[in-house]
Amino acid sequence: MRILGIIPARGGSKGVPGKNKKLLGGKPLIVYSIEEGLKSNDLDRLIVSTNDPEIAEISKKAGAKVPFMRPEKLAQDDSSSIDFVIHALDFFEAKNIFFDAVCLLQPTVPFRKAEFIDAAIQQFESKDTDCLISVRVVPHQFNPYWVFEKKNDNLLERSKNGASIIKRRQELPEAFYRDGSIYLTKAKVIKADKSLFGKKIDYIVSNDSEHVNIDTLDDWKKAEIRIKKQ
Repeated sequence: MRILGIIPARGGSKGVPGKNKKLLGGKPLIVYSIEEGLKSNDLDRLIVSTNDPEIAEISKKAGAKVPFMRPEKLAQDDSSSIDFVIHALDFFEAKNIFFDAVCLLQPTVPFRKAEFIDAAIQQFESKDTDCLISVRVVPHQFNPYWVFEKKNDNLLERSKNGASIIKRRQELPEAFYRDGSIYLTKAKVIKADKSLFGKKIDYIVSNDSEHVNIDTLDDWKKAEIRIKKQ
């Protein structure tokens, strides 16, 4: 199976301004994902999709390929992630280069290791699924069977409305949430469904001690603390 690794890194960011090129532990944030992606044994090609010339230059110096500049219309705050993935696939297919799947590596998760990427790809290749995503376990107090949603009348109803009430924590089904570290999806699913998920979703559980997803300045501070501890 031929896997295209894509690191998406647009220039704009509101939570942490300029975060993809902001220095974390002395090097640009995006470089962490590039370095581990290049170490992967199972990615056939690793590229950076960006609209920012400075990010493109940083990425090239770190060893990543930047075969095109992402169109500005695909790099807005409200742009869909699936559109720039399709754009990348279309770019290569126009050159008669085809991939079976895409592995999306978001630079906001800087501490994922190459071994984790390869473990995800090997699991993905061994099963007949549309996609595989990295996840973390939902703490029991936030389990969907114990979560309430606000109704239009400002009252609450259980998220799992109609399901039997589960009173004991030990009886709750295990639940997971996607953590943004890895999205692996078959190219044909991306093209046909315009989705990174499809219908058959497999998962791999991330290492909690290695996970930081940087969306806010508080997240950035957590990442800096982790760097200092190392």
